[in-house]
Amino acid sequence: MISAGDFRNGVTIEYDNNIYQIIEFQHVKPGKGAAFVRTKLKNIKSGGVVEKTFRPSEKCPQARIDRKDMQYLYSDGDLCHFMDVESYEQIALDPSSIGDALKFVKENEMCKVCSHNGNVFAVEPPLFVELKITNTEPGFKGDTAQGATKPAVVETGATVYVPLFVEEEDVIKIDTRSGEYLSRV
Repeated sequence: MISAGDFRNGVTIEYDNNIYQIIEFQHVKPGKGAAFVRTKLKNIKSGGVVEKTFRPSEKCPQARIDRKDMQYLYSDGDLCHFMDVESYEQIALDPSSIGDALKFVKENEMCKVCSHNGNVFAVEPPLFVELKITNTEPGFKGDTAQGATKPAVVETGATVYVPLFVEEEDVIKIDTRSGEYLSRV
């Protein structure tokens, strides 16, 4: 159990039969009345964000989230297959439950599979990936006063905006959290 007075960003709690992660919290002491804790909570399974206030003495059970390193094997259209590299156990997940987390992940790359009580609810790709560009327009000189970019399709099929000097067959580094181009490799 964790009291609302001990809330911190990133802590996961069980509340109203759901699992929430604390995105923001603020301890408020008004001039009159009792203090309270104002929070923004993200529902881990649905992704929705709600605002809730707690009394500092209120307690919630802390949720235990298991993050396991697994290798992304392949997608056969209906399911995405992952393998535990220690036990060689394989699991298949529905792409709709994962979302677009795998749009920058190639086959045979490592990911973190997040679960609560054995139920998988999310896949976290590596923070940075290196991918080859398969299709992009040639860059034109001029029009670069504001750091112009152009769309480029990488080998996983995702589209990334890159600077004009990047060409086809170049290998680039991408931040998977924002989908932004970082550098050429």
